Amino acid sequence: MPSLATKTIDINCDLGESFGAWHMGDDAALLAVVSSANIACGFHAGDPDIMRRTVALAVQHGVAIGAHVSLPDLQGFGRREMAVTPAEAYAMTLYQIGALHAFAHAAGTRLHHVKPHGALYNMAARDARLAQSIAEAVRDFDASLWLFGLAGSELVDAGRNAGLQVASEAFADRGYRADGSLQPRKEPGALITESDEAIAQAMAMAREGRVRAVDGNIVELQADTLCVHGDGAHAVAFARNLHAALEAAGITIAAPGANA
Repeated sequence: MPSLATKTIDINCDLGESFGAWHMGDDAALLAVVSSANIACGFHAGDPDIMRRTVALAVQHGVAIGAHVSLPDLQGFGRREMAVTPAEAYAMTLYQIGALHAFAHAAGTRLHHVKPHGALYNMAARDARLAQSIAEAVRDFDASLWLFGLAGSELVDAGRNAGLQVASEAFADRGYRADGSLQPRKEPGALITESDEAIAQAMAMAREGRVRAVDGNIVELQADTLCVHGDGAHAVAFARNLHAALEAAGITIAAPGANA
């Protein structure tokens, strides 16, 4: 493990998840703290105007822009699994990347990464064929894009096999199972609601590459990027506190590849 003085980690956040008159989160405040933004592309949240405005805010704050691709599930916020084929997953991923790319291009910038959302993320973490189709869509659009995926998952492996740069993701406020997968949201321990506990978990992942699972087991994992959720009542305060804790530990906060 590199020394803390030279270690770098990314903080990413899911943003642009409002829709029409319905508002979620304080994107402007979060963009002042995080280093990567995963912007909803209209399938689980977001609409064209919100995509445009969120891209503009990300440019203003110098934050790396990523396409947060999802199953087509506005009503379920992309958290309900669907029986999609690899070909369908490929097409919907390519479609959403292209939509966000248009807004990035119009704003004079470019996309940095792609991260699946919700059910699609969890499905691709365990389904090698689905993961391959997503990775191939990213590669076929732009092979220089990073692919974000759950640390130790099929999606990370598929990204590497497709020749992509991959960032292994860890979650500050989610519970883990002993196999390194996320505790399902419907089960106890899925969400860590105490800020101090979530920050302690994030620091252990960033500094030591490990996390304590809900059953007490210690799970080894690689953490290139830490996800903070932007939809909670204390999301901004938590992101600021995490940012401060990482910096106090001598860890540089930057998007993957930013210092390459």
